[in-house]
Amino acid sequence: MKFTPTGTNRGLDWMTFSLYLCLVMVGWLMIFTVGYEDGYNGISDFLSRPVGRQTIWIGISFVAMFLLYFIDWKFFQTFSYLFYIAGLVLLILVLFFGPKINGARSWFMFGGFSFQPSEFAKFGTCLALSTYLSSFSTSMRELKHQVIAVGLMVVPMLLILLQSDAGSALVFTSFMILLYRAGLSSTIYIVGAFVATVFILALMYPALNIVLGLTLVALLALSIGFKKKREAIIIAIAVAGGAWYLAQIELLKYALPLALVFLGVYGFLEWKNRKERIVMLCAGGLIAGSALVFTANYFFNNILEKHQQERINVWLNPEKSDPRGALYNVLQSKMAIGSGGAQGKGFLQGVMTKLEYVPEQFTDFIFCTIGEEQGFAGSFSIMVLFFLLLYRLVMIAERQRSNFSRFYCYGIAGILFVHFFINIGMTMGLVPIIGIPLPFISKGGSSLLIFSLMMGLVLKLDSNRFRI
Repeated sequence: MKFTPTGTNRGLDWMTFSLYLCLVMVGWLMIFTVGYEDGYNGISDFLSRPVGRQTIWIGISFVAMFLLYFIDWKFFQTFSYLFYIAGLVLLILVLFFGPKINGARSWFMFGGFSFQPSEFAKFGTCLALSTYLSSFSTSMRELKHQVIAVGLMVVPMLLILLQSDAGSALVFTSFMILLYRAGLSSTIYIVGAFVATVFILALMYPALNIVLGLTLVALLALSIGFKKKREAIIIAIAVAGGAWYLAQIELLKYALPLALVFLGVYGFLEWKNRKERIVMLCAGGLIAGSALVFTANYFFNNILEKHQQERINVWLNPEKSDPRGALYNVLQSKMAIGSGGAQGKGFLQGVMTKLEYVPEQFTDFIFCTIGEEQGFAGSFSIMVLFFLLLYRLVMIAERQRSNFSRFYCYGIAGILFVHFFINIGMTMGLVPIIGIPLPFISKGGSSLLIFSLMMGLVLKLDSNRFRI
């Protein structure tokens, strides 16, 4: 018998709901094992521990999801902008009234509980963007609508950056997935990928080496368009190989001019062949990329603070980091995950967890506990659960008849994906350590509550898809 609340004509998507429950239960078990010492002395002792407080938040989240399921879905679309504004107000208030924790003002404290406004702001922003993009007058092909949509995403990001919480701010970039589904040009994403790649490479290698690499890429791109394509490509590859060899033996002052001369010749010949567009594209990319290389170096050396530079070096240049200082957390995290082997040490048997070698084990680094105690099998299983949930969210989104419902589901899928990717990536040293919890698993009442409400609304919208 299907559970069908008043106002719906379809049942709950039990598979998606079951995936959510599995992740929440795994999270509870991991928080239990991290905080477990010699047992618990009664209910009061249990509730005073992190696992006890998380148990309370799980109960609150389940009740909130249940109540949300009986609210008319149109309520959230109608008042979406009020949710958005409320989120902005909370982000402003926390700057003045929030206590400073680890250098950031990101929390409201109420007795023994805390609330992070940025979590609510994600929910409000997703609702507002979904409403705006689903409007009949909105077209993502028009610049005005693009600016407004991106502005809805950027404003809360800036307020969160003022709190010195770069991790939470970065999560808002997940809405670019939603904007792409709404019709934002793929050219913007290609340019963004180019900028990000050059920026990262500029922090890893000498600036002139990156400029040489950009020049060689432009040279190869131009050679493809020649009438005598085979000969042109062979010459370009030979020049590229020679220039790169000169760079490797520290003769860059010869390599770069050589590559630029051949690029100029190829560009001139292509221009004469009336292929101005490809010439301008390669020239523009080279100039913009070169400027970005030197900008990235200036930004890193003169604008970023020392601790921010250390975080980037831990990620991109670990050999420059102190293994007993900034690099310590990542090293311990990798050791904890690797020590679990294939099957793990067993539940409550995590040595590095118990001896607190890994920092922030309840929140940002809880995946280390999974890796140590449950091994590769447990870690892989968690990834499978997340990918299945993301797959279900995309599937649910595509079967919606309402644009609002479709865009909202894509927005939630994007948020979960970015959280999942960054959290697991930073425990393995694949991305910078920026403090983002693992959804449904990391300890955190406000995070669990908001993620539960997000999922609850997805299920609500899906159960009403034939009525919308």
